[in-house]
Amino acid sequence: MAGQPDAHAPIFASVLGADWFELGAIVRRHYSLRPFRRDAVTVRGAMDEVWHSNLAKLPLPMARLAGALVPYRGRDVPIEVHYSAREADGTLHWDRVFHFPGRSPFHFRSHMELAGGNEVIEFVRLGIGMRLAVTAEAGALVFRGKGYVWRVLGRDWPLPLELVLGRAYVEERPAGEDRFSMRMNLVHPLFGELFRYSGRFAVEAPPR
Repeated sequence: MAGQPDAHAPIFASVLGADWFELGAIVRRHYSLRPFRRDAVTVRGAMDEVWHSNLAKLPLPMARLAGALVPYRGRDVPIEVHYSAREADGTLHWDRVFHFPGRSPFHFRSHMELAGGNEVIEFVRLGIGMRLAVTAEAGALVFRGKGYVWRVLGRDWPLPLELVLGRAYVEERPAGEDRFSMRMNLVHPLFGELFRYSGRFAVEAPPR
């Protein structure tokens, strides 16, 4: 990893510095995981929409091979997201479980590493990663795509995947005292929006 998180602070506090405290309380709560611990958080909710354009069907087989993106469309799709910090290396892991009617649960798994400054890299399978700049904006945690990489033999090589998948925008925003909303889209420089999904979540209370 290019960056090394503070072992005593939440992972995203290391990314954002003082701006961590600009996030809404519910956003800080579900990103409270500390590196090198066994911290875990689960959120549950529903995706108001999961959508991709007809043109986006072309790269979907490649994306599925890499374990990236969601190949189905739907509305009011139940979902839970399991966040966990890895004790061994301080990385943050996601397991997003979508429950589309009539289908087996679909898992979209990834992990994130610090890349220096306010940037992180989110990796899926095959060593493919997306560089993301992270900011706190009006209480929301915002990720903006900065390009793609392929990790080979410990080195990250630039990949021109923006020409295929477009550039990502993700935000998680307070939506009341105990809920937050999120939305993600991928916008191609020539063909416009290829993917998007959005939903609302509540943070599950930890077991006693």
